[in-house]
Amino acid sequence: MNRIGHWIGGKAVAGGGRVGPVYNPATGEQAAEVALASKAEVDAVVANAAAAQAAWAATPPLIRARVMFKWKELLETHRDAIAKLITLEHGKTHEDAKGEMVRGIEVVEFACGIPHLLKGDFTPDVGRGIDAYSMRQPLGVVAGITPFNFPGMIGLWMAPMAIATGNAFVWKPSEKDPSTSLRIAELAMEAGLPAGILNVVQGDKEAVDALLTHPTVQAISFVGSTPIGEYVYKTGTANGKRVQALCGAKNHMVIMPDADLDQATDALMGAGYGSAGERCMAISIAVAVGNVGDQLIDRLAPRVAKLKVGPGLDPDSEMGPLVTKEHLAKVKGYVDTGVKEGAKLVVDGRGLKLQGYENGYFMGGCLFDNVTADMKIYKEEIFGPVLGVVRAKNYAEALKLVNDHEYGNGTAIFTRDGDAARSFANDVKVGMVGVNVPIPVPVAYHSFGGWKRSIFGDRNAYGAEGVGFYTKVKTTTVRWPTGIKSGAEFVMPTMK
Repeated sequence: MNRIGHWIGGKAVAGGGRVGPVYNPATGEQAAEVALASKAEVDAVVANAAAAQAAWAATPPLIRARVMFKWKELLETHRDAIAKLITLEHGKTHEDAKGEMVRGIEVVEFACGIPHLLKGDFTPDVGRGIDAYSMRQPLGVVAGITPFNFPGMIGLWMAPMAIATGNAFVWKPSEKDPSTSLRIAELAMEAGLPAGILNVVQGDKEAVDALLTHPTVQAISFVGSTPIGEYVYKTGTANGKRVQALCGAKNHMVIMPDADLDQATDALMGAGYGSAGERCMAISIAVAVGNVGDQLIDRLAPRVAKLKVGPGLDPDSEMGPLVTKEHLAKVKGYVDTGVKEGAKLVVDGRGLKLQGYENGYFMGGCLFDNVTADMKIYKEEIFGPVLGVVRAKNYAEALKLVNDHEYGNGTAIFTRDGDAARSFANDVKVGMVGVNVPIPVPVAYHSFGGWKRSIFGDRNAYGAEGVGFYTKVKTTTVRWPTGIKSGAEFVMPTMK
């Protein structure tokens, strides 16, 4: 059995003790076993990172940027091969996995500008003969805990920003699809990153808790479900750490009566069923405003029924399997619940079986109509290929639905009306908004983050927000001896 271990101090380490299974979701077969780090192993990883960090922090930002440039080049060269690793362990289509890597590499590209991003402020003559300047300095050792649904991209949201700003980064990827993290770390080493600056520690809750409580770890970046994110935030902050926890979602797409329904249908198909719905920015609720509901269902139903579901490496597949057998059962359970709650199941994908892949974790797309705000399938994040349509009488009712939901990650409105679009973007209580864009994930030089229970912490991911999260500000006030009057001053100093 292939064993997937850690990356510590610039080399692969098998790890010892406990292991967990890694499956191929398309076949249901175990493909490997992954090491699950103990607290003692995590302590050793953090010590290794701490030993390397001081020299890296003292490295000029321009030299750090050159490593980022080389890392970006290597990631682009090996993008397709890394995407194949993602597909084999996660299940998403190869094209989708390649897109994931492109979005991750964009953050490495942004980090190439770190000399400019770390520039401080200087003010001469804040007082007579007194100057002041500020600078951003790294925190030390920081850690990232990433989810199964984007095994490459989300680690690349964190690691480049942490490393380029002068920190050492400890990456704890999901144990469900761990191989991608190792390949990315190997390429960072090949790009010239010193040993110990990017370490990968595989593991489960024991490893997470060890990072959350370790006194040397200064900050934790997390992406995952809201219950776990809240735990990470409370535990990390209780142990004196900065924490950014990007969490669950229930993303609404509002379809106005004047929308281009063909365009809206295309958008819902991709945003609802791409990656089998296993995206925190997936659209899982379509809000049909006015009289567009029947027309929307008429367009969606035949397309959902004809979704090309198959193994992710098949170029004809539009949607691959879910990540695990347990998650497949959970998603099917939500569909069962929706039927019991009284929603109309227009398309039922629960019974899908693929010849030759009978043990894979496949299900077809599901489409509900007449979903209401009191239903479990409306309130909770399903994280699967299940789209619900809610009917709203008017724009005000649609906006209220979005704003009243406990999650506020992403949302979209489809309309030709500039006034409606502008009002929605201004009034909606959600962190990322699309106007005729179904998955409004910001580009690398903006930042990613939701509102309400979709985030814990006050800093978003990557962009200038990432620079701020991984650094602390130091301000120095300077006066040279010439012209200083003698004698002690016993009052609060003021600039005269």
